[in-house]
Amino acid sequence: MYFAALLARTEDGWQASDTDLDNVETVSDFADLAREAAVDDDTVLVYIEQEDSWFGIVRVDGEEDPRIYLSDAAAANRSSYGALLVDELLGRDDSEDDDLDTLDLDGTEDGEPEAGEDEGEDDGAAAAERVPAGPLGDQGVLADLGIAEKELGALGEDALGEIADCLGCTDVLEAVR
Repeated sequence: MYFAALLARTEDGWQASDTDLDNVETVSDFADLAREAAVDDDTVLVYIEQEDSWFGIVRVDGEEDPRIYLSDAAAANRSSYGALLVDELLGRDDSEDDDLDTLDLDGTEDGEPEAGEDEGEDDGAAAAERVPAGPLGDQGVLADLGIAEKELGALGEDALGEIADCLGCTDVLEAVR
């Protein structure tokens, strides 16, 4: 079970709202969701967690590229929304079946295996092995908002509550929880 919330900075402080992730299929969808909640292109945080297993933050500041942080990449990679964020952070392309991806530079399909590739290797297992355990992404994503890298890495089960405390929007957040 996922919980997701939007925290949008305004002139009057932070506004909070819970959000539905049903139409989110890409990181761009997360960014679009945040930009729809933004007031005057100000900062919006999309917070997502899965049953206290992991949490993620997608920060959008106006039209800048989203900044992403995951508390536990290996745990997140075992869930659909988490895997989407892990793939973005690791630069993995989820369109493995795309015909252009199977072309070698000379235009032939399924070119020669690159040096070091094991032909019998399962791509899914290999990808999972490359996901680091622990935090992944921009650990300074909240630094200018009062949560240093070290503090972000130490957040516990109620990470969203602790973030809301630092931002001064606990009451607003509790109203949407």
